[in-house]
Amino acid sequence: MEGSVLTEVLQRVAEGRGGVLGVDPGLEIEPDDSWTAVSELVREPYTLMGELVERTAGRWNAPRHVGAALLWKTYGYWHMFPMALGWALDGRVPVMKFRDTYFKVSDAGVTIGASRVTWETGAGAIAGAVAESQAPLVKILSRMARVGERTLWGSTAEAVAHPLTQVVKGDYMTLLREIGKPVDGLLTPSGDGYFRKTCCLWITLPDVEPCSTCCVLARN
Repeated sequence: MEGSVLTEVLQRVAEGRGGVLGVDPGLEIEPDDSWTAVSELVREPYTLMGELVERTAGRWNAPRHVGAALLWKTYGYWHMFPMALGWALDGRVPVMKFRDTYFKVSDAGVTIGASRVTWETGAGAIAGAVAESQAPLVKILSRMARVGERTLWGSTAEAVAHPLTQVVKGDYMTLLREIGKPVDGLLTPSGDGYFRKTCCLWITLPDVEPCSTCCVLARN
């Protein structure tokens, strides 16, 4: 079955997280009333996007711009997660076209899936998905909450690296270079891990420890 190796990995990750996963392990879904088309997030006047930002900000008792950054850290991560893993496993990348992608609020923050997944190959497929499916959301979040696009793209860059250091080993720096801008150049390798060059803004919350990959730690 197409994607079976990746699906097995996603199922294993879901089990390890107590079923809390921000992407449906099967990737393809039959959307019912619990799912909302991601295209609704870019519909003016962006009411739904605003509601998600406020929900995330409220969850962490954070200012609106931090809520937007943390929302993107979640959404961008889970959108990238299966593509990065697919690239590392066998080079086959599951692309969720923007028009086919759905989301719902979940214990993971948001969970995404697609009514149809297109299987492509190579980093170029991921670059195309970033341009089609992430760039419009990043632009709206940046304008809406006054958070820098570079800050948001830093979270996408980390979403490339994290699964390739923690789930399936892969050369994330090569993948970032092949994807290119706007994600290339936003991470610095360090030992077996990496540091971000941008901050996800988690550290601005009260009484929290910085992420292990935080740019603040890299300067210490």
